[in-house]
Amino acid sequence: MTKTISFDEIWKEMRKNPEVLAEYDRLTPEYAVAHAMIKARAEAGLTQAALAKKAGITQAQVARIEGGQWPQPKTLMKLAKALGKTPRLEFV
Repeated sequence: MTKTISFDEIWKEMRKNPEVLAEYDRLTPEYAVAHAMIKARAEAGLTQAALAKKAGITQAQVARIEGGQWPQPKTLMKLAKALGKTPRLEFV
């Protein structure tokens, strides 16, 4: 019989490993940008292709950013304008 384990259970166990936590912390900023992009695009009701066309970039660029790749500032500004948003960088 197969036992199902929830993601929360797996993540709870993985967080006990300091190497996993260090890597998670290292990747958090990239994925914060990706999460914000995906959320803004979904709220705008746009596909990656539609957003790319509106921003004057390729769908592949949108996909890479949503996959965690940092965009160039110029690209970020194009995307923000296409989404009717203003990007903000904070040092905390």
